[in-house]
Amino acid sequence: MAKKTAILLLADGSEEMEAVITTDVLRRGGIDVTVAGLSDSTCIKCSRDVKICVDKKLQDATDKKYDVVILPGGLGGSKAFASSAEVGKLLQEQEKENRVIAAICAAPTALKAHGIAKGKQITSYPAMKAELADDYKYLEDKVVIDGNLITSRGPATAFAFGLAIVEKLVDKKTADDVAKAMLYSQ
Repeated sequence: MAKKTAILLLADGSEEMEAVITTDVLRRGGIDVTVAGLSDSTCIKCSRDVKICVDKKLQDATDKKYDVVILPGGLGGSKAFASSAEVGKLLQEQEKENRVIAAICAAPTALKAHGIAKGKQITSYPAMKAELADDYKYLEDKVVIDGNLITSRGPATAFAFGLAIVEKLVDKKTADDVAKAMLYSQ
């Protein structure tokens, strides 16, 4: 079986815990993760002034298809995702081809901005609820999975979010093994 692939997008103001924890959990699960930045900079300044260096710029990373496109939260990063035509095109192709899309914290607002998964079950950071509740079936669970859409609440739910992606792309045993090795418990 071919190794599963993921692209995790970063923009100035992205939430660093969600980006790093999700990337780490997926890599522990055997998923090949490409961290791609929206800007021309090789390092992105995240929401708490932590700089994360990207593997590629987004325009250089969209030459292939990924099993999952991941959007970490952070208000600044989420707004950048929402206003990016390139991100919109990537998400729309992902949805059209019935591949997984995952967004956490404020990032589900970018899904709404690009018309992704309207009517599906979704969650987000609590402050985003009012912005999303009219277009989605809003839930307050730690992680919500509806078909090929995975959403989650915020930094403290990033481990559960990453494990849900591993389970979806690989299998439950691998997700359970990764959780056990990290000493993660629900």
